[in-house]
Amino acid sequence: MARVGGRSTELVTFTGLPDEGEHVACVLPTKLGVPPLVRLHSECLTGDLFGSERCDCGPQLDEALGRMDAEGGTVLYLRQEGRGIGLYNKLDAYVLQDRGLDTFEANRHLGRGYDERDYGVAAAMLCALGQTSIRLLTNNPDKAVQLREHGIEVVEVLPTQVYLTDENARYLSAKARISGHTLDALGEEVPS
Repeated sequence: MARVGGRSTELVTFTGLPDEGEHVACVLPTKLGVPPLVRLHSECLTGDLFGSERCDCGPQLDEALGRMDAEGGTVLYLRQEGRGIGLYNKLDAYVLQDRGLDTFEANRHLGRGYDERDYGVAAAMLCALGQTSIRLLTNNPDKAVQLREHGIEVVEVLPTQVYLTDENARYLSAKARISGHTLDALGEEVPS
């Protein structure tokens, strides 16, 4: 057991998942008959723990936990650092970003994909939890697409807030431009 805000929460670990990551679910009770609110949160050591200003990961995790505290739900904490390229590659990508590449270009320069995350593991976790019909908290359309491909019914997609700062504006703009994140506050054209 752990605490989120003022509530006790259950931390659930898994075996037999499609990958070797040590993923965890933070589950807070929800109202019966209402699909749970779910956040898929990819690990971001620099943002979640050290408060990096390059991204919006820490504030998004805090928002998700606050919403779960208020209404219940599940945060899947996925060990997919740096959009799946790993911590060391992500830190190398930071150096390239300091030289002018955006986050996606830096990944490609390192010989990695723009986004190597596979949300099949999240679908397997949700199935193990009996949460096959959910409301998804995200700005990333790929999360809903992949969950649906793996048999999860996403009945509603709820956006997270946009945590725009001078330090992360370029990063957020690249996310909207390259991966279709819905970040309307940036004035970006969002693909349908």
